[in-house]
Amino acid sequence: MDSEITIPIWGFFLLLLLSGVLILDRILIPSVRWYLRRRVNRIIDEVNSRLDIEIRPFQLTRRQALIDQLVFDEKVNQAVLEYARQNNMPREVAQGFARKYAREIVPSFNAYIYFRLGYWLARRIARLIYRIRVGFYDADGLGKVDPDASVVFVMNHRSNMDYILVSFLAAEKTALSYAVGEWAKIWPLQTLIRAMGAFFVRRNSGNPLYRRVLERYVHMATRAGVCQAVFLEGGLSKDGAMRPPRLGFLDYMLRGYHPQTDRDIVFVPVGINYDRVIEDRSLLRKLDKSAPKRSKYFIIKTTLTFIVKQLLLSRRNRLRRFGYASVNFGEPLSAREYCKHTGVAFDRLPPEERFAQIEKFADLLVGKIQRVIPVLPIALMSRVILHRRDNWMSELELKTLALQEMDSLRQMQAPVSISANACEAVLTTAINGLFARGMLQENNGLFRADTASIEILSYYANSIAHWRREPCPGAE
Repeated sequence: MDSEITIPIWGFFLLLLLSGVLILDRILIPSVRWYLRRRVNRIIDEVNSRLDIEIRPFQLTRRQALIDQLVFDEKVNQAVLEYARQNNMPREVAQGFARKYAREIVPSFNAYIYFRLGYWLARRIARLIYRIRVGFYDADGLGKVDPDASVVFVMNHRSNMDYILVSFLAAEKTALSYAVGEWAKIWPLQTLIRAMGAFFVRRNSGNPLYRRVLERYVHMATRAGVCQAVFLEGGLSKDGAMRPPRLGFLDYMLRGYHPQTDRDIVFVPVGINYDRVIEDRSLLRKLDKSAPKRSKYFIIKTTLTFIVKQLLLSRRNRLRRFGYASVNFGEPLSAREYCKHTGVAFDRLPPEERFAQIEKFADLLVGKIQRVIPVLPIALMSRVILHRRDNWMSELELKTLALQEMDSLRQMQAPVSISANACEAVLTTAINGLFARGMLQENNGLFRADTASIEILSYYANSIAHWRREPCPGAE
């Protein structure tokens, strides 16, 4: 009984390590997990009590369960068999691809990260750079939306700031799920984006199996009532004007929609505009096919330099430089009511007819979005300057013409986001902002468009060009 056992020193440390692992696995980790889950549930209960549209159970389901549900979906399995046959590969290999795509697409929503970290970051970043303005052109309609409906915010895509701006402004109403391009698939950004409820999409992928997996995920999320945000253009506007709509996401949502039995899908048009788009020159550069491609080093260096410069600016100078960022929420469009009044049954139509009807529906949404895109000072002043690009004009003349343009737009019921009592100061700031960026020439107190800046002036004027039938002067 008093005998001793001698073990080597490495054996002692190995036993010590194993003991520590067992303590972590059986006592500490479960306790921490229980504590964190309790905090998350408390946050979910608190958030749901004040949201217009509650967080759906689908969003709180474990990610692995959603992946399995997606991989073993009947239509995905049919696509797996077809893909395996066409590519002469075993079914298990094709199913492995389907699982890979599902893991790539399915988010891992975390309410704590979304409403504590994400909301705080979005609010700070948006207010750091811009003066935020928000308008509700049919507040009564938004208030009457069925809380059980699947709400889809459809919007124009001006800047990557759109994600931040709309998430921040909609956070008091619901938790949004975005479709994000492959540009964000870098560590650790992709982990944060997934935790915010966004899902990754391969733009222009021709892989039929991938498209089927993506379609079924969008279908699942829509049927579960997840609130989604969709950029109808499918990508950023490069010339400032709204691009033709892409029909893929709308088709995924509506192709299997049964208005009599499924929950309603309500589309809320959202118009976004900026006095200054951070990526404006980069977007215009993409229109020039002869422009050499810039290296990742150049992009990273430019981005970091930009961030440092903005942080060193005073808040007053920063807001003067970037001006307003404005978001308008328009009149909701119910898919159920649309089907009822038009007699269209998307789920019963053959593919060609369905796409024709989806296109009509998309055009209707585009019109609703364009009607609520805010008219901001820089866009207004750019339009006035381009109309008389060869004329030297005084500051007073520019302001007078801008006021006339504002009156004309108001008569057409355009959403002019410039209050009457602030016109003088706002238009002065717009002129100074254009001059500071080298977009105006000045001579003895007179101004005219800088010949090298016609494209950038057209970019901003194009954001409101849909209120005129003729193309904006200077636009190609």
